[in-house]
Amino acid sequence: MLSLAARLRALTDEQLAASLALREFPVAGVRDYFDLAEALLAPESVHAALATLDRTRLAVLAVAGDLIAEATPATDVASSADTAGGLLVAADAAASASAIADRLSELGHSAVDAAEVRARAERLHELLLGTLSESADGEVQFAPFAAVSEQLRAWPASGLPSTAELASPTPANADDSLVAAASKPSAETARDRLAAEHAFSSTAVVAELVAALILDPARELARGGLSLPDAKRLALAAGIAFEEVPRFLGLAERAALVEREGALWQHSDAGEAWLHGNAAQRWRTLAEAWLGGLATDVRALLAERAHGPWGDSLQTAVSWIFPAAGDTLQQRIDDRTAEAELLGITADGEPSAAGSALLEQDGAAAELVVADLLPPEVSTVYLQQDLTAVAPGPLTPSVDARLRTMAEVESRELASSYRVTASSINRALAAGETAESILSFLASISLTGIPQPLDYLVTESAARYGRLRVGPADDELFQSAIRSEDVALIHTVAVDQALSAFGLQQGGPHRLLSRFAPEQLFWALSDARYPVALEDAGGDVVHLTRRRPPRAEVPDPVDPLPGLIAALRDSDADTAPTGQAWLARQIDLAIRSKHALVVSVRMPGGEVSDYLLEPASVANGRLRARDRRADIERTLPLSSIAAITTA
Repeated sequence: MLSLAARLRALTDEQLAASLALREFPVAGVRDYFDLAEALLAPESVHAALATLDRTRLAVLAVAGDLIAEATPATDVASSADTAGGLLVAADAAASASAIADRLSELGHSAVDAAEVRARAERLHELLLGTLSESADGEVQFAPFAAVSEQLRAWPASGLPSTAELASPTPANADDSLVAAASKPSAETARDRLAAEHAFSSTAVVAELVAALILDPARELARGGLSLPDAKRLALAAGIAFEEVPRFLGLAERAALVEREGALWQHSDAGEAWLHGNAAQRWRTLAEAWLGGLATDVRALLAERAHGPWGDSLQTAVSWIFPAAGDTLQQRIDDRTAEAELLGITADGEPSAAGSALLEQDGAAAELVVADLLPPEVSTVYLQQDLTAVAPGPLTPSVDARLRTMAEVESRELASSYRVTASSINRALAAGETAESILSFLASISLTGIPQPLDYLVTESAARYGRLRVGPADDELFQSAIRSEDVALIHTVAVDQALSAFGLQQGGPHRLLSRFAPEQLFWALSDARYPVALEDAGGDVVHLTRRRPPRAEVPDPVDPLPGLIAALRDSDADTAPTGQAWLARQIDLAIRSKHALVVSVRMPGGEVSDYLLEPASVANGRLRARDRRADIERTLPLSSIAAITTA
């Protein structure tokens, strides 16, 4: 722990923050570098770090620890594993990269060179699991911290691999499932066609979720999960079972198309822009988000299997490559492979042509592949007597977006269908459309002209539009007022139970009052299919579209590391390596671990003498210790100590 504490102390703020960000440890209770070193070398923290490592890096750790143990006298090994939990080792205890490479080659029956060892050890050094350095003659060497080596030695008793098993290139009785298949990429196959169906369908589902959240955000419950009414609403909009909503919402969130603000799920600006892309572009965004969410090592593993089966064989491979990861990583892999199937990155457990391009190249290459497999987009529809519009294929984004402003989506399959209603026409009129603009647009995209029932509905809705007006109330107790020249219509609204939550009160034969905002009341009346218009205080009609409420100011998550690092620097008042507080902590640790120290003492003449001491106590600025060589007790002022190293 002494060497780790000293190393932590010597790092710059940026280096320290980068390394600590890779580790899991409790920040509470860390007051100085010794506390931090102790937290990082605690069994729970070490295990969490080891769980992220693949077999090749674990093998370097284990072999280096074994080589150091073999080169260390038994008495020293015993003394280093006592009350300090094996946290102290000799300062010069390290294994050379060449020695580690030789042992790995011997155990694995395949050549490993020192450069490979160094590359693997660099990650271990970054993770603060050991120290990578160069000897005086320039040889690369690596020393795991003793607490790490002790935990690895205990692995076999817990059913985890031994050093020899970690160094083995394949497990005993190796299964072919661990070797990536080497089949060549195929042209369009049944698998690719199935994958394209999945890609189209899932992209459409996510698009419907984003569109639904544009109209109305969804509420997240305090205990987690969407409220049941919102989950059912989103499921109905997307054409999926409500149990599937969280998975597709997760895809959208990972792609930054939706976001949660407080208790509300809302669309993002990127999500609204995403809706204007074609199907292949939309799919690429989702696929790249899926790929970006993979850990680097898992991504490399999947790239190696870009043309081979996943399924059970992938689970076996993951368990072998990351032996300490446990069920957590396996669950993440299961979730990601399920998402890959949904997105058409795989089909029937094997990568599609688009999936292979994504894993081996990038999203742009995958988009080109999937674009050839998706159905072509169309810009026309069949307008029918029953007020529906049926598209003979997926509509272009611009036509789809405009049609949605005046029609409800009924189904989003390969041939989508929309239904024009009085409410949807009223919504379009509220957004600034007119009967002429609506009919002109519908005529421009129709393959069947404008059916008479549709013409009548649009014309009649436009004529009735604004028979109800909602605007600000000129009353201290109320925010909004509903007015109409039609007394019967006012009465109908007043007794409508669907509007009872708004607490409507009669303000005269032509007027109703409410404490709710005019916009809220307007949308409630519009959804209830009343011919309502929103007006300002001067009585002029205000055109609006449904949009999310103003974005709340959400504070950024607090990162504890800057505060921790600042506190560490503040606690380290003596910044020089010989600061008395620093020396006292080193000596105290040696006392607790019953470890001998080499203490360099400045003599009155200026020369420095080294003593091999077993410290007994430190108090009042003085060290009391037994001199091993002279077999006497010495008392030294801390101010005269130039340096301390472990013996």
